[in-house]
Amino acid sequence: MVRDITLGQYFPGNSPLHRMDPRAKIVLLVAFIVFIFVGQNFYALALMTVSVLAVVVMTGVPAGMYFKSLKMILFVILFTAVLNLFYGSGQVLWQWGFLRITQGGVNNAIFIAVRIASLILISSSLTFTTSPTDLTDGLERLLKPLTVFHIKVHDLAMMMTIALRFVPTLLEETDKIMSAQKARGADMESGGLIQRVKALIPILVPLFVSSFRRAYDLAMAMECRCYRGGQGRTRMKQLHLTAVDVWAVVLTAAVCAGVILLNIFMPSIWA
Repeated sequence: MVRDITLGQYFPGNSPLHRMDPRAKIVLLVAFIVFIFVGQNFYALALMTVSVLAVVVMTGVPAGMYFKSLKMILFVILFTAVLNLFYGSGQVLWQWGFLRITQGGVNNAIFIAVRIASLILISSSLTFTTSPTDLTDGLERLLKPLTVFHIKVHDLAMMMTIALRFVPTLLEETDKIMSAQKARGADMESGGLIQRVKALIPILVPLFVSSFRRAYDLAMAMECRCYRGGQGRTRMKQLHLTAVDVWAVVLTAAVCAGVILLNIFMPSIWA
């Protein structure tokens, strides 16, 4: 299960999304997330879903990595869908006591499940195609107006990116520790809930020790390189908007306009 977590992983490539400016990718990601939830009918949702799948294909990242992203949150998707089955009106398809499933409930369940899946896919495309360094620079540039309020934008962006970058590292460390404990005869898969929680202690203790050691090594490396924050620092790679970014903005704007028009002229599933 640990190996299936893909959060924070970056896959080098030369796809259009890899070549995009990280600032444009972050802004367009926010736009996609907003309009995934703005759509109020299956036509608008279908337009957003097709757009998300098109983005996924353009990244050039193996489809298996996206399936792993969905696998880790599959329980949440199914749980949310099942809950929505019992909220809706229309023709009753099944009833037992006060519990009943209607046609509207089925529509709600499908709608919510597709929404969450689309959200995970489009979010994964950002981390898969953007290196931690570019992500830091993009976040810092976008949050720069906050410096008016004396917020240390560079430090904030650095902390967010370091946290995201160390997720796959810590997951790999967890997998190694679990393999080592199993090789020593540790049983982590049998027994009740209390037994399984106790079995995690031999994993969590060395993991915390390793995490603090990595944090200390990182702090020492930054200190040796005279890191003092963003004041007066220059960048080896300057960010520039290109034709790819312009086309991405135009296409995203067209998709968002399509969602708004479909909301206006097509009936909502909650109507």
